[in-house]
Amino acid sequence: MAYRITDACIACGACAAECPMEAIAEGDGKFEIDPEKCVGCGACAGVCPVGAPEEA
Repeated sequence: MAYRITDACIACGACAAECPMEAIAEGDGKFEIDPEKCVGCGACAGVCPVGAPEEA
């Protein structure tokens, strides 16, 4: 199941650096996950300091 990034995102970029599928990019005020590229590995959730990525 793909992940999504909630409004708790502080735009630090830790998740984007960790994503093996390069599915995360900076959006408008927060990072966003492309659900077409996300394989649901959870790497982003493991490094996020505020727990913004969650299963969609």
